[in-house]
Amino acid sequence: MAKRTIVTMPGDGIGKAVLSECIRVLNAIGFEANYVNGDIGWEFWCKEGNPLPERTIKLLEEHKIGLFGAITSKPKDKATAELAPELKDKGFIYYSPIVTMRQKFGLDICMRPCQTLVGNPLNFVRRTANGGVDEPVVDCMIFRQNTEGLYGGVEWTNPGDKVYDALMTHPRFKENFAWCPRPELAVSTRIVTKKYSTRIIKAAFEYAKKRGFDKITLCEKPNVIRETSGMMLKIAQEMSKSEYPNIRVEDVNIDAMMMWLTKNPENYHVIVSENMFGDIVSDAFAGLIGGLGFATSAQFNPESGVAVFEPTHGSAPKYADYKVSIVNPIAMILSAVLMLEHLNEMEFANRIRKAVADVVAEGKVRAYDMLKMKGTPDVINQGAASTKQMTDAIIEKL
Repeated sequence: MAKRTIVTMPGDGIGKAVLSECIRVLNAIGFEANYVNGDIGWEFWCKEGNPLPERTIKLLEEHKIGLFGAITSKPKDKATAELAPELKDKGFIYYSPIVTMRQKFGLDICMRPCQTLVGNPLNFVRRTANGGVDEPVVDCMIFRQNTEGLYGGVEWTNPGDKVYDALMTHPRFKENFAWCPRPELAVSTRIVTKKYSTRIIKAAFEYAKKRGFDKITLCEKPNVIRETSGMMLKIAQEMSKSEYPNIRVEDVNIDAMMMWLTKNPENYHVIVSENMFGDIVSDAFAGLIGGLGFATSAQFNPESGVAVFEPTHGSAPKYADYKVSIVNPIAMILSAVLMLEHLNEMEFANRIRKAVADVVAEGKVRAYDMLKMKGTPDVINQGAASTKQMTDAIIEKL
């Protein structure tokens, strides 16, 4: 079979370090692929006024599969200030390249697994009534609608006449916000559509069916955000009745979800949410399983076949300047495992997943975050593994 071509997008900061280590693991296990670099991130915003150049879009259109590291995003004023002098005042507006990529390719289904690894000292523990310690097993897949909601990018500061007049037709707006001078008004929308809500909810049901779970948890806020959260809840309830009668829908508000996650995280196996709430709940779960050094994601469009796999941590630019990289590469490596599963390379995926689990369980090689250290350059001298040493240990297990 011809080698696959994978578009590698290191991005900014630590993205470059973890992606290169991830490819070392893929090479070590014998996964044959051609890797082509895709430009993305802050550097290209500053130099070109576009953090997601058209040439990278074309690579993804052609090759379909991407491995992504991390990006840096900054507020509007800072983004404008860091543009190259010749690009300033030319109408360039910064948009998150990863959000743009999701919308460009319709990567509406996002899966974020949160699973404990035996031996990870940052796993969630709790005191029992008799004073003992209980460490529940966390095994949850979060289905995050990836292209709509609050991350849709439809927003205004000082909205124009048409937008403002439309807002004034709503009695709540007219009653509560008409007092605000228009230049001092900022509006962000939360847009939810039936088509893409149905797709993400169906994906959650299918996963629950495959794993043998008898419920999915819709994590929204329909008692307050009645239209958008209400639409998602209704779709889920109707789908349960008509297509998945053996899988019930549990309705949990996002605020209550945060409480239940820190009380009984083992009770949740399939959660589905809109974009913002899915982001929040997946980061909350990541904290329970050991932090963002273990948080992974897959995002894909089942129609076009385009799929991108990435850790959910940020670019952490201060760590990128360290002489020896200290960041934990496991999230990036496990994101590649999701890619292998997507490509039906199950043997490779299972072997890497087991190698990671074995290293963590053994406990001889641990990154600074696994040792509860602050991320300073001297953690290597205190016994923490470097990024490379952590990867070496995983490759040795392979």
